[in-house]
Amino acid sequence: MTTPPTPLPTALRLAASGVPVLPLRRGKVPFGNCPSCADNACGGRPNMKTPGPCGCPAPCHGWAAATTDPAVLTSPAWTAAWRRAVAVAYHPGGAGLTVVDLDDADAIAWARATLPATRTVPTTRGEHWIYRGVMASSNGVRPGVDIKSAMAYARYLGPGTGTGIDLPGTVRALAVKKPPPSRPTPHTVTTPDGSANGECPHRTPAYLERGIAMAEQRITEARSAVHASVYRTFLAVLSKHGRCGCLTDAHVTRLFAAAQAKGETARHCADAWANARTTLGL
Repeated sequence: MTTPPTPLPTALRLAASGVPVLPLRRGKVPFGNCPSCADNACGGRPNMKTPGPCGCPAPCHGWAAATTDPAVLTSPAWTAAWRRAVAVAYHPGGAGLTVVDLDDADAIAWARATLPATRTVPTTRGEHWIYRGVMASSNGVRPGVDIKSAMAYARYLGPGTGTGIDLPGTVRALAVKKPPPSRPTPHTVTTPDGSANGECPHRTPAYLERGIAMAEQRITEARSAVHASVYRTFLAVLSKHGRCGCLTDAHVTRLFAAAQAKGETARHCADAWANARTTLGL
């Protein structure tokens, strides 16, 4: 019985050309943190500002573990990961690149009409347009379009065709955040849980804080079906706290961070949150 090839040779070739790489497991996501690094207990890079290992020999911390060091890539811990890996990912920002990830035919048509031509790589559902230069990563900049550059990873799918050009202003402009709509001021409402006198219980900060903390714990303790657990938790939070205007961006960020620590991508988190809102009619 022959052993199937691992993605390691491709990773070593990319690393030799200066592209920081990391293995992807089933689901095309990075390997989860090892027990020593779970929940950033290692204290290595709690904010993941820079790539490179935190001192742990395993490929921990998602995109931030990407490396060009062949000694790391072929170490025992990484070799074990490569044997289980299904693909190679790379850190575009670490390679001085920006990837415009086009998810479908409509996004591709928009790009061809809007963005300057550059190196193009076919993906399962769409295309990666690769530019020279680094910028902030941002998901959902328009329907079917994500930007992957600094503090993100992209799946390596081959060299592509065409010649890469410098990052244009039209791409940078996509990630410029529009001012968020003002959140309604918390007010007296009739809540689904039948609170006394119809008063919104979230006027007590401890009530909402307890709910968010319990949701974080529920996600963290999920041992299987993580996608479903994250969605159900988001649904429960929105059902309880989503109608009175008390949820803030900080609360949502905490829930997304808990999900990403379990291996969810930022995109999966955004999709689960959007689906939960749609289900509840929010």
